[in-house]
Amino acid sequence: MLDLGGFPMSAAAGSAKRSREELECLRPERKAKKRESVDDDPDLDLSSDIKGIISALHQIREKALKDGQKKAEETIKSLELEIKSMIDDAKSKFDKERQSLMKALLKSSKECESSLKTEYGKFQAAYEKFCKEKQAHIQTFKDIYSKYEDEKEKLSIRYEQHRKKEKTSLSELEKACTEKLASAEESLKKKKQVKCTNKAEESPSKTSNSIGILKTTSFLNV
Repeated sequence: MLDLGGFPMSAAAGSAKRSREELECLRPERKAKKRESVDDDPDLDLSSDIKGIISALHQIREKALKDGQKKAEETIKSLELEIKSMIDDAKSKFDKERQSLMKALLKSSKECESSLKTEYGKFQAAYEKFCKEKQAHIQTFKDIYSKYEDEKEKLSIRYEQHRKKEKTSLSELEKACTEKLASAEESLKKKKQVKCTNKAEESPSKTSNSIGILKTTSFLNV
């Protein structure tokens, strides 16, 4: 319940109601006292006009009391309407602020969603590009390795052929050297035999010896 000057509205309404009841209770007492004071006074001879005036005064008083009560009710009602208007204004203000915040939140949410969609699109494109480039790089690596394996195989075959060729060449060289050594050894043996024969056939004359030496030297040179 809302406050009216620091007091609850129900309390104010109850107070106004009690005031009305008290006024209603006091009115008969006051009327009775007036009648008693008039009737008990022997010196007072009231005419019908005076009674009418007194009655009119009573009516005016009652009307004033009713007007005062009505004015109090109007004041309370006016205050109630004013407070209700203040509450409605506050509610309207709160609703507007709430709607403004909701609109701002909705706008921010839409902007965030739009930004996320845009970034996701960029990410998706970058990811697809990466996957394509990844496959291309992997294929390049495979091609390079395959080429290396082919070259390795070719070089291995060439190496084996070269080794066989080296063995054959070494065998042929060894054979040629052996033959040359045998030929040289045979030639030396022949030269040695000729030399021995020439010594046996030497004559005592110096001329013959000189001729024999020359012949031997010439034969050796041959």
